[in-house]
Amino acid sequence: MSSAGTFVRIGRNIPAVHYVPDAGSNKSGIAVLVMHSDADYLSFSAGPELSARGYQVWCANVSDSRLSLDAKIAETGQVMDYLRDQPDVSTVILLGHSGGGTLLSAFQNIAENGPSAFRGPEKLVACSADLTDLTPADGLLLVDSNWGNGAMRLFSLDPAVIDESSGTLINPDLDLFNPRNGFDPHGSTYSEEFIRTFQRAQGERNNRIIDHALERLAVIESGRGNYADDEPLTIPGAEQGFRNNKLYAQDTRLMSHTREPHTLIRANGSVTKETVVSLRGPENTKTLTDSYWDGALHTTVRTFLDSYAVRTTAAYGYDDTTVRGIDWASSYNCTTGNVSGISVPLLTMGMTAGWEFAASETIYDHSTSKDKTVAYVEGADHLFRPSPAIAHHGLPAGDTIAHTYDFIDRWVSDREPFFD
Repeated sequence: MSSAGTFVRIGRNIPAVHYVPDAGSNKSGIAVLVMHSDADYLSFSAGPELSARGYQVWCANVSDSRLSLDAKIAETGQVMDYLRDQPDVSTVILLGHSGGGTLLSAFQNIAENGPSAFRGPEKLVACSADLTDLTPADGLLLVDSNWGNGAMRLFSLDPAVIDESSGTLINPDLDLFNPRNGFDPHGSTYSEEFIRTFQRAQGERNNRIIDHALERLAVIESGRGNYADDEPLTIPGAEQGFRNNKLYAQDTRLMSHTREPHTLIRANGSVTKETVVSLRGPENTKTLTDSYWDGALHTTVRTFLDSYAVRTTAAYGYDDTTVRGIDWASSYNCTTGNVSGISVPLLTMGMTAGWEFAASETIYDHSTSKDKTVAYVEGADHLFRPSPAIAHHGLPAGDTIAHTYDFIDRWVSDREPFFD
């Protein structure tokens, strides 16, 4: 068994926990770096699970979740330099879970291609030109990563908001939780007309908010802002947590299966290749848009634009398999767009009972790596744990955490470059 993690501080402010495998492991020269864009991941399951399989694992946090995405990428670079300086580390593989996919895919793209990759005219805001000489990792694991923080904020945006200064003024014709629109707390079935109308309004509100933020940024940079450096920005009904407004959380026909057959690790441990079906049930029985603390996104103009904003086109929407009309090139806060510039081996995995299930295939499709794999774990929730959905669907109980990390172990072990 692996040892308990040891706390270390990297640089001045970056906390990390180092999980060490047993002596004699032929994989101990491979360091897996786990980071998230916002949350505390020092005790994330990858630490004990992958170190028990022979790897050394470093679970690190950004020093402050309120930092800009650029500052978080710079801190990831500090951790990478620290690992590369360790005499017993020959290979570094990144592991991004959930919003960690946003941070680590942005880091890896810049490390491989330089900051110019995210400074083109298509970007809402350019990344810092100071993000030079970042050391790239040797591989990337995106395990139930989301589409990106910008996309998750978009999917959470409530188009029923009438007034950008209020979370209580709601258009009932766009309210997900209005029974007249098809809401049922036990599982909603919205009409095709309502879905199209809702998604169109969501995309339009999204672009209005972005335009407002860009206008305020121009005012700030001209020296006429309310503050010299930035301004607070509160957006009603825009918090991206899963309890918040999401159409596909209520109507589980949406984002419900893959477009193509893919590897599926069944609950009993067997492996098949098939069209993969989501097992999640309906969520969110009441709106949080009217809550200041739980429903509104509290950010700043600059942080919104670099961390939470992504453009949509008139084609924006999604159905049972496909998200369309998101301009992935408009930002670098979306994993889906970032992977198009990453060349190292990529493994993306989805959990079939998790709410970010559909992102894995989209990320895989956008990846340009010549060595890329997508796989799914049947019955696992967002944290890879067995979901009650397993029993609900009449499936045998399975150790979904073990299935997840065993597959990662096999994938890494099959790639000789990681052992050079």
